[in-house]
Amino acid sequence: MGKNKLKKFDQYNSFDNTFDARNQLKGKWHSEVFKNNNPITLELACGRGEYTVGLARLFPDRNFVGVDVKASRMWQGAKYALEDNLNNVAFIRIQIDFILDYFEVGEVDEIWITFPDPQPQKPREKQRLTSPNFIARYFQLLGTNKHVNLKTDSDLLFAYTLKTIEPVNAQVKELLFDIDEKEDLQEELKIKTYYENMWREKGIKIKYLKFCFV
Repeated sequence: MGKNKLKKFDQYNSFDNTFDARNQLKGKWHSEVFKNNNPITLELACGRGEYTVGLARLFPDRNFVGVDVKASRMWQGAKYALEDNLNNVAFIRIQIDFILDYFEVGEVDEIWITFPDPQPQKPREKQRLTSPNFIARYFQLLGTNKHVNLKTDSDLLFAYTLKTIEPVNAQVKELLFDIDEKEDLQEELKIKTYYENMWREKGIKIKYLKFCFV
């Protein structure tokens, strides 16, 4: 690990709004972290945390948790949240495969997945965050009538996700093959991450899917 990454890692561990696998918070996010009963939204593979922080600014009456395995990435979002006094933001460094070990069933009200690695190689299909195994975890965690949001540049991942949710009794709430074509775009879709800006510069269309389990 480079010196800069090591410094960020150490700072991440010192922040009041950051956690990792050592913290036993399953079922305790409302009482011990946020100290309120507001709904909790997860951003999975949150990277630098731009979307987590952006959503928290838009919705101060909700709580937001960024989830990623890289502390040196989440350091930025955690730092911004502290600087802006956003008490409705937290980050946890864990493997998303084990998400059910860190959040109680029914404890989460919504999931966002923004610009995840599409894992285009066939042998890595199971690592896609909308593969059947992950979708099953989200269903168990959320239950019915709670939303999963996917925002991506990847045509492959978008088409794959639509196919994956077909057999699991999921209802599509919104489907955009190019978010720029929608008039009156909702504020939460106007948040732009580093990766979104990068893909936009290359002329790639940004796609959005919102669905729930019924």
